[in-house]
Amino acid sequence: MTSTNDIRRGFLDYFGGANHDIVQSAPLVPYNDPTLMFVNAGMVPFKNVFTGLESRETPRAASSQKCVRAGGKHNDLDNVGYTARHHTFFEMLGNFSFGDYFKEQAITHAWTLLTKEWGLDPARLTTTVYHTDDEAFELWRKIAGLPEERIIRISTNDNFWSMGDTGPCGPCSEIFYDHGDHIFGGPPGSPDEDGDRFVEIWNLVFMQF
Repeated sequence: MTSTNDIRRGFLDYFGGANHDIVQSAPLVPYNDPTLMFVNAGMVPFKNVFTGLESRETPRAASSQKCVRAGGKHNDLDNVGYTARHHTFFEMLGNFSFGDYFKEQAITHAWTLLTKEWGLDPARLTTTVYHTDDEAFELWRKIAGLPEERIIRISTNDNFWSMGDTGPCGPCSEIFYDHGDHIFGGPPGSPDEDGDRFVEIWNLVFMQF
């Protein structure tokens, strides 16, 4: 891959081939959500589906959603220019299952796309799980063959996602790429986790509550 266009196209082509409905990016300014000034995550256009207000004909979707994070719960402004991984504007790639597949298939899709389709070195990938999510921990061992020391249990909100203060929520599992020991930083959960060596490239959110 040589460009963001290649990444976007590869992601959508992969999930389109896995029976996901490819959804166009919604406008940056939400047209039916007065709680947000800007769309700040790929799941925002599907909020009514997750809360049961709307239903979809197809239970799987994928998108490349334009996002701005300049306030509210997800405010990246203070980090822009200081890290290699924060921007005010970006596109969030996302695959969504509405009551169809869950943790096992989600992990399988992520691992397959990253390591088999895109050819990332599995030795450079580390994952995190919420500290009580034994199911996700075992699935990473089974599907990816990762050693236990590269499946890190995190007990903070970094690995528990919620839609606002209340609402659909659940544990999440993040995938990090290791840029190598010539870059400052430690693995997630370590004192040096804010360095740029380990960069999060995927967040699997399991909204089971």
